[in-house]
Amino acid sequence: MLDALTVAVSVAALALAAWCGFAAYRDQPTKDWHFIGMAVVSVLALAQLVVGIVRLAGGEEADEGTAIFLAYLIGAVCAVPAAGFLSLAERTRWGSATVAAGALVLAVLEVRLYDIWTR
Repeated sequence: MLDALTVAVSVAALALAAWCGFAAYRDQPTKDWHFIGMAVVSVLALAQLVVGIVRLAGGEEADEGTAIFLAYLIGAVCAVPAAGFLSLAERTRWGSATVAAGALVLAVLEVRLYDIWTR
């Protein structure tokens, strides 16, 4: 895995969590700008998925196993989009809170991905 990409995804996810958490605090639903932020974070996570698959295809292996590594990679890609779709169903402050929670989940998944790859 690329350490810089892992850090970039984590920082972007934490920034999105703070931004949407502040919107929830201010009693605001997710807005178009939040969805643009979710798209940026999702593209970074998708880039990490591609890098991880290329690394695995190139013969490298995760220290804790390929299957668990792939499962975490796929979960990381799905975390923010799933929260975004849920926020569309809940057009209150709780939609913003859902996105904030999904972004926090992504940040935790990134830490775990780093541990799985480099243990």
